Amino acid sequence: MFRWGVLSTAKIGREHVIPAICDAENGVLSAIASRDGDRARALADRFGAPHAFGSYEELLASDAVDGVYVPLPTSQHVEWAAKAAEAGKHVLVEKPLALDAADIEPLIEVEKRTGVVISEAFMVTYHPQWLKVRELIADGAIGRLRQVQGAFSYHNIDPDNMRNRPELGGGGLPDIGVYPTVTTRFATGEEPASVSATVRRDPQFGTDIYADVRAKFDGFELAFYCSTQMAARQEMIFHGDKGWIQVHAPFNSILYDHDHVTLHNAGHDEAQIFRFPGVRQYRLEVEAIARRAAGENVPVFGLQDSIRNQKFIDAVFRAGESGNWEDV
Repeated sequence: MFRWGVLSTAKIGREHVIPAICDAENGVLSAIASRDGDRARALADRFGAPHAFGSYEELLASDAVDGVYVPLPTSQHVEWAAKAAEAGKHVLVEKPLALDAADIEPLIEVEKRTGVVISEAFMVTYHPQWLKVRELIADGAIGRLRQVQGAFSYHNIDPDNMRNRPELGGGGLPDIGVYPTVTTRFATGEEPASVSATVRRDPQFGTDIYADVRAKFDGFELAFYCSTQMAARQEMIFHGDKGWIQVHAPFNSILYDHDHVTLHNAGHDEAQIFRFPGVRQYRLEVEAIARRAAGENVPVFGLQDSIRNQKFIDAVFRAGESGNWEDV
């Protein structure tokens, strides 16, 4: 069994990834680390982990851990992913991996030299609904793809929340803008050529709170918006000349809607619904990482993919600053 350690007691770990590890068929939760040893012990006890450490370094030095999940603030992701890999641990690091594509490049050398797996935690790429969307597009179910539309928003004005703190890597594009970009790239297998964008920032926080983005791909365009200060919504639509695909709960599986994909025909008088009840995308993610670490040839979200997606986001920020179309 793959023995997981978790660096920090962050909410996403407590609510999503740690429960997924505990339920995984090929892994166990072995250790929790926090800079507050009491908090580490409390969370370890809650989930039945035998080990708790009062520092991240202690966990990385432990021979009771095969791999780590890193849900630290974004500004610390690359640093601790590298430290974990250098310690011989496989790494699942929360998204976004970095705030600039160039910062990810050194991790490629670290991964090659250490022989461990380093993967950014895009759980959506393990969900069978996105495999179905990719299959439908590739099989020509909607004809030639012409337009992709996306939306992802929530409302959060807590000044202490890391999403509203630029020094911790906060902001809407790093937190949720990465999802329309990564799912479009995943579903189509295509990369954007250029981007235009309007990006607005909160005058108090300094973080980006709204982005309206257009991206040109080969033969189609992506248009999406994201916001951290609008009513909650998420949706993705892929529109072709012979039909269109609607993904109803594209990112936060189950929370926004039941996991299902609808394929509409060109005349909008017929639809097929593909349902995915009971899917736990975080569990699929941690199981895939453990299998890859064991040497199985299973797909995981790799560092080259991380670089390409971050280049997309980097170009959105440049376009927001310049007001022009920017090459990706």
